[in-house]
Amino acid sequence: MRALTQIILHCSATEEGKECSVDTIRDWHMSRGWDDIGYHYVIYADGTINRGRDVDVIGAHTKGQNKSSVGICYIGGLIGGKPSDTMTSHQELAFMELVFSLRSVFGWLPVNGHNKYSKKACPSFDVQEKYQLINQK
Repeated sequence: MRALTQIILHCSATEEGKECSVDTIRDWHMSRGWDDIGYHYVIYADGTINRGRDVDVIGAHTKGQNKSSVGICYIGGLIGGKPSDTMTSHQELAFMELVFSLRSVFGWLPVNGHNKYSKKACPSFDVQEKYQLINQK
């Protein structure tokens, strides 16, 4: 197993309510020359958690952080082309369940947003502000 130190949250940067699948994201990433989808998990608007890369495989989601992180992407992140927190209540519950599940296997893993490591807006909100309760030990 990889030594993991954090979970990094992303968004698909798609319009609120627009469907997007793991296979679509996989195609986007592979068209860039990547081996597979960069994320380990993708959460659909209805809260369904879909597997991307195996968690034992290094992701391709956050430059400089992939070796020791799990990448989770929720579908959405834009309203009218502008970054917006579009997580549905189903996505939020699924995300929290996934975080706690990963922590039960890998130990304490803080949650950070992609925007902590990049000038991108992704995941379209401040993760530390929104998820401060789940980031407290």
